[in-house]
Amino acid sequence: MSEYTYFTLREKPELKEAAAEWFHNKWGVPREAYFECMTDYLDGNTENGWYLCMQEDQIVGGLGVIDNDFHDRKDLSPNVCAVYTEEDHRKKGIAGKLLNLVVSDMKEKGISPLYLVTDHTGFYERYGWEFFCMAQGDDEPEMTRLYIHR
Repeated sequence: MSEYTYFTLREKPELKEAAAEWFHNKWGVPREAYFECMTDYLDGNTENGWYLCMQEDQIVGGLGVIDNDFHDRKDLSPNVCAVYTEEDHRKKGIAGKLLNLVVSDMKEKGISPLYLVTDHTGFYERYGWEFFCMAQGDDEPEMTRLYIHR
C-alpha cells in the first residue's frame, strides 16, 4: 500500500481534466462547472482553490472552495465544497488532512473564516469546525447545517 500525497491543483495543474471528471462523478454537478472553477483558480482569477489526495495515479479524495455552495446565505463566503473520499479509503484521515490543508492554505492567503454546509454531525467538529446556523439549500425542502472555521 503506497502513501497518500496531498496537494493543491496549482501544484499539479495537469490534473485539471481528471479532477473535474472525478468531482463530477461523485456529486453529479456538471463537469464543465468544476472545469470553469478550476480554470479560474489556475489562471489566478480567484484564490478559491481545489485540493486533492492521490494514491499513486488515482484521486482518492478531494474538496474545493467556491463562493457559495448552493444555499441562501450568500453573505457567508467562501464555502468548502465537494468534500469526498473514496469509500475504500475512508477512516484513514484523508478528509481531515484535506480540511486542515484548505484551512491553512486559505489563512496564508488572508482568507478566513471558511464555511461549509453538511448534514453530518460530529465529523467536522474534530477538525475545528463549529456549527454556525441553519441555511436553506437551493431547491432543498429541509434546512441544512452550516459550519464555520475561524
